[in-house]
Amino acid sequence: MYYCCFFWYFSWFMITFMSSITVFFMINDMEILPATEIDLPVLLALQKRCYMAEALIYDDYTIQPLTQDLESTREEFRSRTIFKAVRNGEIVGSVRGHAVDDTCHVGKLFVDETIQNQGLGSRLLLHLECAYPRCSRFELYTGHRSEKNLHIYHKIGYREFKREVVNEHFSFVFLEKRKAFGA
Repeated sequence: MYYCCFFWYFSWFMITFMSSITVFFMINDMEILPATEIDLPVLLALQKRCYMAEALIYDDYTIQPLTQDLESTREEFRSRTIFKAVRNGEIVGSVRGHAVDDTCHVGKLFVDETIQNQGLGSRLLLHLECAYPRCSRFELYTGHRSEKNLHIYHKIGYREFKREVVNEHFSFVFLEKRKAFGA
């Protein structure tokens, strides 16, 4: 009996430990870099794959990230900061932002579905925040039923400050994160 308990606990420990090591290395072998114009077709294709999950939640396949074309992506590239997450030479995530006064407006945070839930989305968002040291406020929005998004944003310090009803089935949830200068 003691042998079985020992074996079970040892097996559980090894599985847990090895899973933690795998996630650690998977996240740490990522590079977050500024996107280049050459990256835009790949980013747009990944964006469309990633936003399919949002479209399914709301049964709406006309959302802007799915209908965006390459030319409007180029326009965003010229007016925003775009970071890409790269793993083994492959783009696996991205985030965009731009500053207006002391507020950084965050947009289009997405991570390849095969590596979600490993902290990369949070890491991308925090990387963008560091790129705007003069901003004291960061603002983003998501849909009211996008529970995974809301969870991530709350976890890293974003708080809801308003809701905007679009129709009886959909509302935007606006969140912000404030920081003191020097923090």
